[in-house]
Amino acid sequence: MEIGEIISDSISFPSTDWTKVLILGIMFLTSFIIIIPIFMVMGYCFRILKSSLAGFNELPDFDMLGEMFVDGLKVFIVNFIYFIIPTMVIIIGGWTSIASVSVTGMANPTVFFALLSGMSIIGLILAIVFGLIAIIAIVNMALNDSALGAAFRFSEILEQNSMIGWGKYLIWYLVMIVIGFIGCIITNFLNLIPLLGILIVILAIYPYICIFYARSAALFFASNVEI
Repeated sequence: MEIGEIISDSISFPSTDWTKVLILGIMFLTSFIIIIPIFMVMGYCFRILKSSLAGFNELPDFDMLGEMFVDGLKVFIVNFIYFIIPTMVIIIGGWTSIASVSVTGMANPTVFFALLSGMSIIGLILAIVFGLIAIIAIVNMALNDSALGAAFRFSEILEQNSMIGWGKYLIWYLVMIVIGFIGCIITNFLNLIPLLGILIVILAIYPYICIFYARSAALFFASNVEI
């Protein structure tokens, strides 16, 4: 499939079963009260990834909840490990900026913002690079029966990337970033509507975007990597 076909399919995919989108949205909503449902959300999106890689074209059921929770926890661990370096760079940048004020005893806007923006840019670049690897890592985990270790088999990850090609992968990745940016604009607009807008975002937009990304990643890799 070409990237345009992948995007088209992924956009329409959540609308095949709005009941399941709503169930996922309720999980999002309850995760604001207790943390456990957010792992269920991650686990369900991972299940979409696995089923789509296997060639299924329907949203999976919300069964085997224990397995879904464990898979979500694994996805969280993978993302945490891959993004810890860029996150630490951004945090250190903030600390260094604050320290520059404490040491001099006065706020120097030039020094403060130079340190903060410089480290933030470096952290953002690292986040993009590690994000590229993390996606393949999670896909590799899905292809290996949810084995956590598969997300860190760098030889397999690099082999899959060589099959795709950096150019094609970057184009897809950038398209995903643009779509995510559009999604942020829509959610920010809806959040301006008291209560109703926020509920629409949590119950429909958030789960829709998660399903879209999981489906898109699966179709992209299935189209470019031998499974």
